[in-house]
Amino acid sequence: MKEVMQQFEDRTSQRFHEYDERMKTTRQKCKDKCDKEIQKIILKDKLEKELMDKFATLQTDIQSDSIPTCVCEKSLADKTEKFCHNCGYGLGSVAPSIGLLGGPGIYGWKTAALAAATKDAITKGLAAGEAARIKEGINAVIAGIKSTFKIEESSVRTLESIINTNTYTDVTLIRGFIQAEYSRLRCGDIGCSCFYKNPFCKFVNEGIVAISGSNGGSPEDIIETIVEEVVEGAKVAAKAKATQVAATEKLAIETAQKGAIEAASTELYTTIAYSITAILIIVLIMVIIYKILRYRRKKKMKKKLQYIKLLKE
Repeated sequence: MKEVMQQFEDRTSQRFHEYDERMKTTRQKCKDKCDKEIQKIILKDKLEKELMDKFATLQTDIQSDSIPTCVCEKSLADKTEKFCHNCGYGLGSVAPSIGLLGGPGIYGWKTAALAAATKDAITKGLAAGEAARIKEGINAVIAGIKSTFKIEESSVRTLESIINTNTYTDVTLIRGFIQAEYSRLRCGDIGCSCFYKNPFCKFVNEGIVAISGSNGGSPEDIIETIVEEVVEGAKVAAKAKATQVAATEKLAIETAQKGAIEAASTELYTTIAYSITAILIIVLIMVIIYKILRYRRKKKMKKKLQYIKLLKE
């Protein structure tokens, strides 16, 4: 997301820089042209002074700025008027372009950023769900073996040491551990007090009787059956936990990233709005200057035409 924002800012800065370079060239050309016009005006003023001296004998109240000049010639005020008109027109065209191009550009970036954020949230959510699934599976297997077989705490600690990410679904390994405990405690020895008093031995022996009847049966069968049930139950619990954690993590990450993207896009929209407002203010000022100069030029031209008509008469 930061990379996309940085690319957008770099491109926008480059475009404004190129526009500024073009404006510098245009300003220099306008300055050179204005300098030439000023020289022409100075020369014209000299000619007006000479004409004033010649017409002084005919009409002594004619002012130097009232001497008519060729209507085709343009003064510095005329040039300034034209410059303000052209610049106002150019900047007025740039402002809508920024709004039209900047808005879709930000919208496109926002759409791409949201899609990337959603994809990233899904990936991280699945990773978090997988980690939670493994942890929940291990805890469920240990808790299931402990509560079902009613084994001692010392045996539980031994079981915890062999149950890990790779072995919590290994029925053969867990069954071997239970069988080893069954043999170690002499649960199959009917003459031992543990045959009836030890909860673990009593549970296994009662299970053997329940399955095989009074004729007896193999402890391996009952142990394997119960271990398989515990492992399957742990898998179901782990899968449910993974789904829950993945959904929660995805929602949290997606919400945070969407909030950051919305804030960034709002800031970009605000920046463009400020830029357009500044350009429109400049355009308004130039239009006002253009109107003032145009009014003064027309007024002065009307006065000069009156003098021309008077001199012809």
